[in-house]
Amino acid sequence: MASSWTSLEVDNNTMDVYLSTPTAGGAAPGVVVIQHAGGVDTFIQTICDRLAADGYVAAAPNLFHRQKDNILAEVRDLSPGERLPKLMTKLAQFKDSEVIRDVDAVVEMLGGHEAVAGQSIGITGFCMGGRVAYLMAAKNSNIAAAGVFYGAMLTGSWGDEGPPPMDLTADVGCPVIGFFGNDDANPTPAVVAQLDAALTEHGKEHVFHAYDGTGHAFMDFSNTVTYRENSAADAWPKLVTFFDEKLKATAPTKG
Repeated sequence: MASSWTSLEVDNNTMDVYLSTPTAGGAAPGVVVIQHAGGVDTFIQTICDRLAADGYVAAAPNLFHRQKDNILAEVRDLSPGERLPKLMTKLAQFKDSEVIRDVDAVVEMLGGHEAVAGQSIGITGFCMGGRVAYLMAAKNSNIAAAGVFYGAMLTGSWGDEGPPPMDLTADVGCPVIGFFGNDDANPTPAVVAQLDAALTEHGKEHVFHAYDGTGHAFMDFSNTVTYRENSAADAWPKLVTFFDEKLKATAPTKG
């Protein structure tokens, strides 16, 4: 596995992208990894590296690139209770239309990357990133599979631009796998049930996994308050198997 930072120009802004590639030769599917509120931090970079170790070219864009009030370093060492309110001021600056253009640029980059070479592209994300993964499953037809980890704010729009992700379920164009905590407050089990029902109503292929004794951000090993080792250990191989089936098994034949 090799990792590095690269950059893309989107709307006259430079967007940094963390990129991990497998060490084995040959083409590999791509996966866009969408950050949580903490940005493309050690947790998100590790997710990219793990995906690369499992045979994927993983790219995580810094969706905060349009925001000049970079407080990530400032809040990194704060307690979760102190950090979240500050990070929420950054989340409030997002606009769905801009996020869509940012992720579209990364999908295009992966599609043209020599290590991907035309293979399928998936997406996954955590918290706000889970929301974005679902949004992009409806907005970008080049995405072939989506993994949603405790997607927050699924029923609201960012920047009052267009319908919220859940209302776009009819447009979802790929299989979806979801991972949720039954003790989560955002999304609550009731919201997860609504999402499940909407996908079922529209005939969308999906499978959800929910964990007892587990709340929000249970995958984030850097957060000792929210991390749930058993739930995280169960979810990861399920995500990889899902991507193997939807991205690798359906990879276009070369020749």
